[in-house]
Amino acid sequence: QVQLVESGGGLVQAGGSLRLSCAASGLTFKMYAMGWFRQAPGKERDFVAGISRNGGSTYYADSVKGRFTISRDNAKNTVYLKMNSVKPEDTAVYYCAADPYGSSRNTAPTTYNYWGQGTQVTVSS
Repeated sequence: QVQLVESGGGLVQAGGSLRLSCAASGLTFKMYAMGWFRQAPGKERDFVAGISRNGGSTYYADSVKGRFTISRDNAKNTVYLKMNSVKPEDTAVYYCAADPYGSSRNTAPTTYNYWGQGTQVTVSS
């Protein structure tokens, strides 16, 4: 079956950096656009970043633009999220997701049909 497994979360100080990874299995990874979402307690799940099938197109939420970078390695079936200059408001559970429509700009969670279990990122001030 399809599995998306996130890793790399943890506690980081404001201004620091973190890199999240999401390893995929059970699907033809290169045929899916991939996205990162996050959900803070009591809030909705929000789009963070998306990347197209071949990695040639990326798209970011305004709140992370210029600080976060999404990338992928299709040979390793893995998508990454490099988080720089983190802020306390970045604290959330981060999820990766697979989108069969192939666009980096799909920001609605409903367009993604596979999800990981999430990894907690906590930014201290």
